This record gives sequence, C-alpha cells and structure tokens, in this order.
Amino acid sequence: MPDEKVSLQLTGSLPRLDGATAMYPLYAAFVEATYPKGDYQPYKSRVQVNRTPEAYQNLIAGNVDLIFVAAPSIKQEWQAEKEELTFNMTPIGREAFVFFVHHKNNVDNVTLDQVKKIYAGEITNWRDVGGEDEAIRAFQRPADSGSQTALENLMDNKPIMEAPSENIASGMGGIIHEVSQYRNYKNAMGFTFRYYSTEMVRNKKIKLLSIDGIAPTKENIRNGTYPLVSEFYAVTAGGENENVQKLIDWILTDEGQALVAKVGYVPVEKY
Repeated sequence: MPDEKVSLQLTGSLPRLDGATAMYPLYAAFVEATYPKGDYQPYKSRVQVNRTPEAYQNLIAGNVDLIFVAAPSIKQEWQAEKEELTFNMTPIGREAFVFFVHHKNNVDNVTLDQVKKIYAGEITNWRDVGGEDEAIRAFQRPADSGSQTALENLMDNKPIMEAPSENIASGMGGIIHEVSQYRNYKNAMGFTFRYYSTEMVRNKKIKLLSIDGIAPTKENIRNGTYPLVSEFYAVTAGGENENVQKLIDWILTDEGQALVAKVGYVPVEKY
C-alpha cells in the first residue's frame, strides 16, 4: 500500500494484531508499511482477522496485543473489568454508521428519530416514512458485534425491539435460535459501517439511506454534517511489548493518517 518506506520500521517482537473484518484492510496496510517483509496469513500469524466480539475476547485473554475495532459493548467492558483489565482506546479514524435498504425501495432518506422508532418497533410500515404500504423488516446483528453496539448507543435508553428470528439447523443437527442476519428482502432494512458496505462488499442490490437529508459520504463524515459518525480505535489492555505503543504513535502521525485516508477511511483529524 505505501509507495515508499515510512519512518517506522518495526524489529524485534512484533505486536500481535486482531480486529473487525472491516478494519482488516487498514491494519494490513499498517503491517505492510511497518513490519518486516513476510507472509502474515490472516488466520495463523501475528496478524489475525476475526469479528469484533472475537477480537475483544482475544485481547482480554492475552492472545493478542492490539486490536482495531469499534467501541466496546457494556458486556465487553464488564468482561475486561472481571479480568482486572482496562481498555486503552486510541481513536485512529472516523467512520459512518449507515442504514441500508433494497435498491428498489423508493425511500432514500429517513430522520434520526424515524430510525429510532423503527428499531423500537414504533414505526412498522414503510408508508410511515414515505414508502410503499409494506411492513418494515428491520434486521439486527448479533450481540457485541461492533454495529449492534453502535445501534444500542444510537438508541440511548430506548429499548430495541426483538429482532426477526429464524430457527437454523446447526452443524451438530440441533436447532439453534439466533438473531437473523440481514437478508435482502425488498422490505428489509439493515445497518453496518460505511467502509464495509461501499469498499468491501460493493453490493449493488442495496442502497445507503441519507439521515436527516445528509448522505453518508466521506466528505460528509470529514466535515461532520452526517449525524452518525463515530471513531474507531486501536485498543490495548496492558501488555509489555514496547512496539505496540510505537505502532499506535506512528498511526497518529501524518504518515499514518495519510495511510488511513489512502485505504478509504476518514482520518481522525482533518488531514
């Protein structure tokens, strides 16, 4: 990713990394820039990629030194406290929390208040937000995922309705009851982070909704007009490896933030 060598070239004990799937292109770029040349396989090296819940679990268990994720859930903070650990969270970039619908849905914009009412179960039909007379099928993510935590934070103290659920046959032959992942039904609504939907998934069958008339573009994240912007973090929980702090410090330099922008995210400060 970098065109030339950057000022930080790590040697010795390399930080063990993990993070959310959507963060992997970013921290893989940090590794390419600052680690010795090598084959850092994402599932069996010092550079792993999981989902947010597993990344936090690995950090708490001491299996990794540094993770790249959205803010922790209350449960994840509680799990750290139980192990007498504190999350040290360094904001390294900004991201939009986005809501999306089927590309043929004629709704292009909702207000923040309407989003809250949809996920509280108070608005249940698309006609109430300017769409067709059809029930809204509002999907959620598993507990402790970065995007579900973002939804919980958005809702303040408003209870979230129970999600549509499906009985899914497990590999062991039993039936497990779990929250439905998003399915692209014409009446569906889902949520994620902008980078994941636009850069990684590139799904032409969904469209991102404007919120309060503001589209979730990189420019609107940068200028602060899109209302659902949150920071993402480099997170540690103690540890002795001095290269970890060196890497975090470098990420916050002009070089590091330029790489955040080059990968497709928005730097933590106006860069």
